[in-house]
Amino acid sequence: MVAGTKRQKDMRKALRLLLPRVPMADAEAILEGALAGHLRHLPPSIAVWQAATSRIRHEHTDYDDLLDDGYDRDAARFFVLDAMNDMLETWGSQKRVSAEADDQV
Repeated sequence: MVAGTKRQKDMRKALRLLLPRVPMADAEAILEGALAGHLRHLPPSIAVWQAATSRIRHEHTDYDDLLDDGYDRDAARFFVLDAMNDMLETWGSQKRVSAEADDQV
């Protein structure tokens, strides 16, 4: 088992529960994002969810290309919603991203 702070251990546990089939490279990036200072006030499960959806959005969809093509943030997020949920399903998550604004942090 990898040592670390209680928060780091809690983050790894939350990641395993949320995304049991996430590849190691993505898991490491998600954990790094979840441990970022701006998320330290959030419970581990929420920080991991935000880091995971951000990772998927930016690394596994056309989101950034859509922004570069002139789409606004909300439109770009709408167009990548299905791809994000497909990736979440592939990684074994029971949770999905919805079109609701407060779910797309």
